[in-house]
Amino acid sequence: MDKFFIQNFGCRATQADGAALESSLARTGMESAGHSREADLVILNTCTVTSSADEDVRQAVRRVHRENPQARILVTGCYAQRAPQELAMLPGVTWVVGNSHKVRIPEILGGETAATPYHGQIFVGDIFAQQDFLAAPVEDAAGDRTRPNLKIQDGCNNRCSFCIIPFVRGRSRSAPAEQVVEQVRGLSGRYREVVLSGINLGRWGREPGSRIRLADLIRRLLAETDIERLRLSSVEPMDLSDDLLGLMASSPRIAKHVHAPLQSGSDRVLRRMHRKYRPRHYEERIRLAHEAMPEAGIGADVMVGFPGETEEEFEENRCFIESLPFTYLHVFTYSERPGTPAASAGGQVPVPVRKERNRVLRDLAARKNLEFRRRMFGRRLSVVTLEQRGLALSDNYLRVELACEREPNRIIEVRVGGITQNGVAEDNPLPVVA
Repeated sequence: MDKFFIQNFGCRATQADGAALESSLARTGMESAGHSREADLVILNTCTVTSSADEDVRQAVRRVHRENPQARILVTGCYAQRAPQELAMLPGVTWVVGNSHKVRIPEILGGETAATPYHGQIFVGDIFAQQDFLAAPVEDAAGDRTRPNLKIQDGCNNRCSFCIIPFVRGRSRSAPAEQVVEQVRGLSGRYREVVLSGINLGRWGREPGSRIRLADLIRRLLAETDIERLRLSSVEPMDLSDDLLGLMASSPRIAKHVHAPLQSGSDRVLRRMHRKYRPRHYEERIRLAHEAMPEAGIGADVMVGFPGETEEEFEENRCFIESLPFTYLHVFTYSERPGTPAASAGGQVPVPVRKERNRVLRDLAARKNLEFRRRMFGRRLSVVTLEQRGLALSDNYLRVELACEREPNRIIEVRVGGITQNGVAEDNPLPVVA
C-alpha cells in the first residue's frame, strides 16, 4: 500500500486526529493521495454524534468500494468505537479501529502490533481504561492546509442525556503542557494560525492534582512560541472564566471568536439534558464575552426536538437566542442515540415538528449573521489567507472574499467593502504609490 487517502467526518477534534494520522503515515513512507479513487488505502475517520452522521459514513464506504474496489478500507474514529461489528460487515472494509487503538494504526497496517483483534480485523478496546492522552503529534495542517487543528484534550466527564460521545472518547484527558508548547512552537514556523481543539476543551488541565488551567496554558503559548494567532474551537459556558475571557480580550494574538455550546435556552429542557448550567449562567458568560470583545464572533450549538420539548419550551429557547448577541448558530435536530437515557425517554417529538423548529432557528441564525456582517461594513479586519485563493477567514470568524489573490497562510488586514451571500468582501485595496 503506497498511497493513502483520509476522509474526516465531524468535529474539530476528529479533524485534528486525521491530521495527526496523516503525519504518522507519511513518516512510514506512505504517500497521501489527492482522491480516494487514487489510493491503495482509504481511511474513514468517523463521527457518530447523530444517526445521519452514521449514514454518511456507510454511504462513504459504499461509494469508495464502488469507485475503487481494489482499495482497502480502514474505518476508525467514534463510529468504529461504538459499533465495530456493524462496520466490519460492510463490503470493502478491511479493518475497523476504534479510538482506543487509533494511534496504533501505522503498526496495525504494518502487521507489527501486539494487539490481538477480537473479531476478524477489529481493533477496539475499553476506552474508559485509557488514562493517558493519546494523540500522535500534528506536524502539518489538513483540510485547507493553512490552519492546523491541534487537539490538546480528549474525552468528556459529563453525562448529557442525549450524548454518546463519552462512551466513544472516554474520560477527559489533557495533553501535557510541555507537549502542547513544543507542538505549537513547531507549527508556528510554518503556519500563522493554530486552532486549539478538544472534545471538552475547557476541561484542559482539570485532572486531579493539576493546578494549571486553559488560560495558564495559553499564556505559556503566547510567551514561549512565535505563533501569530491562536483560536479556541469550542468551550463550554462554565469554563469561560473571567480569566480566560480577559486574556482573550487583551491579547491581539488570540482570535476574537467564542463558541459556547448552548443546546437549549429553556431551563426545563437543560435539566432533562443533564446540562450543568442554567440559562442565566449562560447569558452572563455570553454578555461578558460581548462586553469585553464587542466585535467578536459568538456562536453556539443548539438542539431542537429534544424529548418532551413542548411548544412553550421551544419558544423559550427561541426568545433566549433572540436576546443574545450571537453571530452564528449550529442548529442540530435531536437524533436518538442507542444507549443514551434520552433515547428511551417518553415524549419523543415528531420528526416533522423537529424539522420545522430547526428551520425556525436557522432562519433566526441567518438574520443575526447578516446583521453582524452588515455591522462590519467599513471596518478593518485581521484575516488569515486560506489555501483556496481569494478567500480568507477573519479574526472574528467571517468568510472574506479578497479583492485580489494573496499568498495563502498569511495574516493581513483588510477593509470590508461589501456583503456577500455567506460572508463579507474586501474593499478594493488602494494602489501602492511609488
